[in-house]
Amino acid sequence: MPCDQDRKLLAAYLDGELQSEQGSALEQHLRNCTECAAEVASMMSVRRAMRAAKTRFTPSAQFRQKIQSQTAPKRRGFGSFGLLPIATAALAILVVALVLTRQNTSQADAFREVADLHTGDLASANPYDVVSSDRHTVKPWFQGHIPFAFNLPEFAGTEFTLLGGRLVYLHQQPAAQVVVGMGQHKISVLIVQDSETFATAFPLSTGVDLRSSFNVETWSKQGLRFFVIGDVEKSEIRHLADALQSANP
Repeated sequence: MPCDQDRKLLAAYLDGELQSEQGSALEQHLRNCTECAAEVASMMSVRRAMRAAKTRFTPSAQFRQKIQSQTAPKRRGFGSFGLLPIATAALAILVVALVLTRQNTSQADAFREVADLHTGDLASANPYDVVSSDRHTVKPWFQGHIPFAFNLPEFAGTEFTLLGGRLVYLHQQPAAQVVVGMGQHKISVLIVQDSETFATAFPLSTGVDLRSSFNVETWSKQGLRFFVIGDVEKSEIRHLADALQSANP
């Protein structure tokens, strides 16, 4: 029997627009409904393809400079009327506004990529490349699959349970996704090599809003960038982030 779940609700979930209770209820539904899980996976594939195309056709700095030089106002006697300085100032304000808008949009798209990877775990029938609650099993699996190493804390005796991990690609870079359970909730830990380009796309301090479905913590340490994302309380995300930051080999 076809599922009558509202497809707009699935899209809102991917955009991080659902309240915590709605998001948790939909996550539970995705675990039991293969039709909706496939729909979410399809939506994510389309988004990744569109995101890649957007990045591919971004104009170069040289192209922008050429256009700016061709459209810059010329001095043709308007200076005596005081109009040129006003027009120039207005154009400068407009350019700054457009740059800031584009930057915020790019950052929002980047952080939504993090959210997409998290929701992809929920929508996948086989979400893990390695399944284990033992960090000494999950961590070594990534050796040879990613060009860096990382540490995981000991989860035994805590409110968190290690579920497994998988190889993913974040901003076209290989990354480790480690999934941690907390009650009925899942929390994703994404780890990738940091770089100047990556830091620009994913600023540590950002005004990007993922709405109310997910809480996110991100930090950089020893050349690696970490993201912790889930629909649990912000304090729990922070607690897991603290454990990761203090993890020993």
